[in-house]
Amino acid sequence: MQILLIILSILASIIVLVFLIAIFVKKDYSISRTIPISAPTPAIFNYIQLLKNQDNYSKWAMMDPNMKKEYTGTDGTIGFVSAWDSSHKNVGKGQQKITNIHPGKGIELEIQFIKPFPGLAQAAMNIDKINDNQSNVSWSLKSSMKYPSNIMLLFLNMEKLIGNDLEIGLSNLKKLMESK
Repeated sequence: MQILLIILSILASIIVLVFLIAIFVKKDYSISRTIPISAPTPAIFNYIQLLKNQDNYSKWAMMDPNMKKEYTGTDGTIGFVSAWDSSHKNVGKGQQKITNIHPGKGIELEIQFIKPFPGLAQAAMNIDKINDNQSNVSWSLKSSMKYPSNIMLLFLNMEKLIGNDLEIGLSNLKKLMESK
């Protein structure tokens, strides 16, 4: 009986320690990747402005070609919503909405994750013209994890996890835009 009490005390202490540590762990994270693309800026903008085109370059969209998709509104305009539902564990269920458009320069999105974990993120794709036939294209994502689940940020390298997927998507976009 005394051993059981000791074990329970140790477990309780560990749980309390985890909750205390989580108070001091950052909650927010931000990831961004940039790639140069040899194509006219207007052509790049016109392509990324349409969320349906992400099917052709986004790693997440390509993970499950059988995912269910629903669209609401007019693609390429503020308020357009692209929703997905997938049984693939790395895709899950969610939706993204165009929240802002900067003509010729980029778009801003709000992403709502529903499964496997609920969450909210802000994403953006921005274009910085280098010359008439080359631009740097950036893809960024900002989000946060609520207390106490933010403790996971100590163990998950979000920069690497999400950053690698953004790099793959940008590389795919580069190949598409430079082949036109």
